[in-house]
Amino acid sequence: QVRLVESGGGLVQPGGSLRLSCVASASIFSINAMGWYRQAPGKQRELVAAISSGSHTNYADTVKDRFTISTDNAKNTMYLQMNSLKPEDTAVYYCHARKIIQLTMYDYWGQGTQVTVSS
Repeated sequence: QVRLVESGGGLVQPGGSLRLSCVASASIFSINAMGWYRQAPGKQRELVAAISSGSHTNYADTVKDRFTISTDNAKNTMYLQMNSLKPEDTAVYYCHARKIIQLTMYDYWGQGTQVTVSS
């Protein structure tokens, strides 16, 4: 079992920046992949960015060159640095972790943190 706790959301003006954090209750070394998803009102949850245990990263086209995903293994924490924020980035952002044990995938989610981009 992995517990994930997000923080760092809030209200920011267009063009501003925020950094989201996700603290895992387990060592990141034991997790195969982590990522950030978001869900806007009336829309499906979508992948924003992901990072594998080998530090390979993947971004949605809508956030490339604006968002950066990273981890601090010593703190068991994943980050999402969000720059040049746009109103369409407004959503609840969720932290996700996946462990693969004996070919079985286990998915874990945080409770979500609200990001609102508005003037």
